[in-house]
Amino acid sequence: MSCMLNLADSSLLSKALQDSHKRPIMNSIIPAQFTSGICKVNENCSFNKGFRQQRISIYRKKASIIKAVAIPAAPSPAESTGEYRKQICERYGFKKIGEPLPDNVTLKDVINSLPKKVFEIDEMKAWRKVLISVTSYALGIFLISKAPWYLLPLAWAFTGTAATGLFVIGHDCAHKAFSKNKLVEDIVGTLVLLPLIYPYESWRFKHDRHHAKTNMLHEDTAWHPVWKEDFDSNLLLRKALVYGYGPLRPWMSIAHWLLWHFDLKKFRPNEAKRVKISIAAVFAFIAVGWPLIIYTTGITGWLKYWFMPWLGYHFWMSTFTVVHHTAPHIPFKYYQDWNAAQAQLNGTVHCDYPKWVEILCHDINVHIPHHISPKIPSYNLRAAHKSLQENWGKYLNEASWNWRLMKTIMTECHVYDKDRNYVAFDELDPKESRPITLLRKTMPEYV
Repeated sequence: MSCMLNLADSSLLSKALQDSHKRPIMNSIIPAQFTSGICKVNENCSFNKGFRQQRISIYRKKASIIKAVAIPAAPSPAESTGEYRKQICERYGFKKIGEPLPDNVTLKDVINSLPKKVFEIDEMKAWRKVLISVTSYALGIFLISKAPWYLLPLAWAFTGTAATGLFVIGHDCAHKAFSKNKLVEDIVGTLVLLPLIYPYESWRFKHDRHHAKTNMLHEDTAWHPVWKEDFDSNLLLRKALVYGYGPLRPWMSIAHWLLWHFDLKKFRPNEAKRVKISIAAVFAFIAVGWPLIIYTTGITGWLKYWFMPWLGYHFWMSTFTVVHHTAPHIPFKYYQDWNAAQAQLNGTVHCDYPKWVEILCHDINVHIPHHISPKIPSYNLRAAHKSLQENWGKYLNEASWNWRLMKTIMTECHVYDKDRNYVAFDELDPKESRPITLLRKTMPEYV
């Protein structure tokens, strides 16, 4: 597994030559300055104070855009070893950081390299996933009812993860990758999202735009960096951003759900009717389901059987989404610099989770092929990923979920910067960013 050792201007990454390198991920314990050039690293992976500046070479081609890259100095023998590169990747929580995808590769090229069978819908497999999720969710509710108080967190974690599996089924339905009958897909998608009080059509429309504009500034409807103008605008918003993108980040999908999915002004006129139906279905579930739960189990029962598993679901919803597209070396770009193949193949992270999470969540974290083509059903994602590894392996970003990976995201990936991709909150305002400083001190470094 290789890792890029150079610091290159992130605004040039989308136009870098095939043999150029990415800069390494920032880490809070590494005092570094940023410039186009190379960063010297000693044997224990700490950055030296000095940088060797490299001349920017400009390549001009007829009828083409000028491309510029930071030309690296010849690496020392120590820097060129696989073990050394592995240490750098592991320091930031990655197994592998992919090379920049060449400009001449299109998304169609990548799609055409996949086996045709990975796009095939198998309705038996799809309904088997429904059976797994419904059964595991019901089992989770049963465990909650029987667990002593000290085992309730485990029961909540299991049930919340099972609820995430219900969401993944709705996710397949939204992408028309569940059934050949589109009406069946819409009905199933609406029903499986009701316990999560998620309006299916609202989410579907917004999620389609996320796929069309992945890692595009302003346009991506999923998570993207904070704007410095927002951070500087007022103290109250600054505090909210520091907590939301720091210690509360594993639950920030709650804010996203609330702000994005119930406001009809955020949808096109031709989408409004379907959105209204989905919102009505959600409120009908609340009007009937919540009183029924409270009538039979009391307010504490509502907290115990619905709210706590719902928080567990949002933990995975937030974590999955953030890990998929957030890393200090993965740039967000303006539309004029954006490249679909680079955003989907290079800008998406494959992350391995514990086996029980993968089973209950139907392999949704095998996420790179899903961004190459959302039409691939969840049960075919592993076969598609294997094909991508064989044909495009050196461009893939891969990790196993770990504390260091989460620490990198929660303490570094904050405010947008065109040269560095991200600037941490506590670099801009140490006094008001004490929650980030606390995370740096308390979060484990384990990979």
